Amino acid sequence: MKKKILVTDDEVPVVQIIRTNLELEGYEVVTAHDGEEALRKVAQESPNLIILDVMMPKMDGWEVLSNLKGSPRTQEIPVIMLTALSQMEDMDRGARLGNDCYLTKPFEPLELIAMVKRLLQAAEELDLLDE
Repeated sequence: MKKKILVTDDEVPVVQIIRTNLELEGYEVVTAHDGEEALRKVAQESPNLIILDVMMPKMDGWEVLSNLKGSPRTQEIPVIMLTALSQMEDMDRGARLGNDCYLTKPFEPLELIAMVKRLLQAAEELDLLDE
């Protein structure tokens, strides 16, 4: 069964680049363009992993991440923060809120794919241990 990934970014070209690369790797991709839409899509689609921008309209990525990690239903979904915010304090904030990886823009698509594979593999191994 294909793994489903939610890509949330308000920059359409960024979403298209990520979607194309993930689909080439065999993933199913769902997209959102603001934080509120991201939370709706998580509830509707139950993604296996989320790629999340920070600076978005309506609700920023920090608030989305806080919502996700604060809910027992979604706290185990791996989250990659993909953002132009490259200061150490931003990375620390992401870690405190519970993100699994932090990647700054501009980014190398192959590096993002490697992160996705690594996080999905780790999540799968944890699921096997729980059984």
